[in-house]
Amino acid sequence: MKNIAFLPFLLLCFLGSTPTATAQADWPELKTFHGVMAQTFHPMQEGDFQPIRQRSGEMVAKAKAVAKSAIPEAYAGKELAGVVKQLAKDSKALDKLVRKNGTDEAIGQALMDLHGVFHEIMGLCSDQEDH
Repeated sequence: MKNIAFLPFLLLCFLGSTPTATAQADWPELKTFHGVMAQTFHPMQEGDFQPIRQRSGEMVAKAKAVAKSAIPEAYAGKELAGVVKQLAKDSKALDKLVRKNGTDEAIGQALMDLHGVFHEIMGLCSDQEDH
């Protein structure tokens, strides 16, 4: 009986993760950007700023690749173009801050803001309001 009650929870978890997986599968440049974001953002959350300090230039290159790529047709017309431009702009600003040897606090805030822009893109690639 407990297993039957657990099934709706599993289904909800699966459905909740599907749009992100689909967006990244449909948009390889976004998936690549996400890889760099994950490998720099999560260490920063634990106080390790070395990954973002070492890879901020790579983050810019990946964001530019997203901006230059064609938005998948499934997501066209969803205000993505402006948010994708913001991703590239904010990535460049973060890299500039790193190159000027900004404080961990300033770099952390810039990376958190960039992470928010990334999630805005993911939300626009989803039918869910709360992504």
